[in-house]
Amino acid sequence: MPQLQSFLDIATEAALAAGAVLQRYWGKLEDVQEKGRPGDLVTEADKASEAVVLQILERHFPNHAVLAEESGQIGDRSNPFLWAIDPLDGTTNYAHQYPFYAVSIGLLIEGVPQVGVVYDPFRQELFRAAKGLGATRNRTPIQVSGTATLAKSLLVTGFAYDRRETPDTNYAEFCHLTHITQGVRRSGSAAIDLAYTACGRLDGYWERGLSPWDLAAGIVLVEQAGGTVTAYDGGAFNLSTGRILATNGQIHHALSHELGQIQPLAEFTPANRPQVDEEK
Repeated sequence: MPQLQSFLDIATEAALAAGAVLQRYWGKLEDVQEKGRPGDLVTEADKASEAVVLQILERHFPNHAVLAEESGQIGDRSNPFLWAIDPLDGTTNYAHQYPFYAVSIGLLIEGVPQVGVVYDPFRQELFRAAKGLGATRNRTPIQVSGTATLAKSLLVTGFAYDRRETPDTNYAEFCHLTHITQGVRRSGSAAIDLAYTACGRLDGYWERGLSPWDLAAGIVLVEQAGGTVTAYDGGAFNLSTGRILATNGQIHHALSHELGQIQPLAEFTPANRPQVDEEK
């Protein structure tokens, strides 16, 4: 426990420092680029934020490995301590000055997420958790919601960057679940989605096409706040699949069941997707 608390404190230091960097760049971006897929953006704010996080982690934990969104793998992946870092989760939002973005820093120990910090600098909300130490928002304990049915739930999801290239999307899931719940939201930041699920603002979250740095910190938040994290089918969660189902626990089985029944929308497969004339 003392070691996890130390890891949590350093992750908090790094997240707050990175958040300050993001606030300095807010509304002042000069270099917005696509990394490959349409909409997958990177900016000078992403890079500057990540540099600050890496500097702090290197100073405190020079022997730990890192998996960062912009820098990739640093150190030996077989290292039992692996930091998963997203210096700006919600870059597209940030680039458009839509205020839903966060710094996400998670620590995997022997492949299991055990420490997580998500910091939303725009709202100055700091979400922290470590295995066995509970979860907090601005140092106050949080817990998942008590919503017991899908019909009374508010859910959240996101749409992967490869949605134009694959029929394996969640469009049909979004429509179906919108009809049988009180609503489905789409924030554009997986880290915030998980943090909001942990503190009870949302009752459940599912998404595909994610990377370890999107999820590692938020998983710890949800689990330490009393929630449940699994694969879509309710089986053991595997970080490498990029798929997650995270809920307050009470609606977990029902949401997993619904996800298993929904068929993709055929009209949005790559061969049939609508063509957009960007000249108009």
